[in-house]
Amino acid sequence: MATRMLVSSPNFDDRLIVKDVSLLVIHAISLPPNRFGGPGVTQLFSNTLDPQEHPYYAGIHHLRVSAHFFIRRTGELIQFVDPELRAWHAGVSSWRGRERCNDFSIGIELEGCDTLPFEAEQYAVLAELLAELCERFPIEGITGHSDIAPGRKTDPGPYFAWGRLRRCLDAMGQARVAALIEPAGAPEDAEKTLMVWPFPTAERPA
Repeated sequence: MATRMLVSSPNFDDRLIVKDVSLLVIHAISLPPNRFGGPGVTQLFSNTLDPQEHPYYAGIHHLRVSAHFFIRRTGELIQFVDPELRAWHAGVSSWRGRERCNDFSIGIELEGCDTLPFEAEQYAVLAELLAELCERFPIEGITGHSDIAPGRKTDPGPYFAWGRLRRCLDAMGQARVAALIEPAGAPEDAEKTLMVWPFPTAERPA
């Protein structure tokens, strides 16, 4: 597993039932938008974002949000919240008819955007992390933010290749974890077609 950096976020609270954790949610974020490698995401999740540093920050610096994990373009893994605690990543959301996904999910942010592919290192680290979490918790599904908040959220976006993630897991001997990804994704020959915006919520590139 990749080296894990711990950065404590104050934006969390206790779960009502820890053993209820059943969903892994994949997100994408970049701050400023479409720019990578800076401290913006870490600052946002630690409530230290400077509204004067970038015009975009003026509208979001007051937000109190977090994710359990963040995977940078380099594959660096940062943990902000212990997965046994509730991070504030999903917002208004629903999965299999159940609302308030923060209550029973773990949020994993990837450094990325809607217009660029993700890096090989990110898929590798994500696959390892998913396998670890599925060993630790009774996970029943792995899905994207756009699938639990359709029409409100777009991440991880059309350039996140769910089939590639599934193949990474299969190569690790984690077919059971790969089978938890939903929806199933599109055939490989449809990847380029789906990598345009907008894209159907129920279809993702393979």
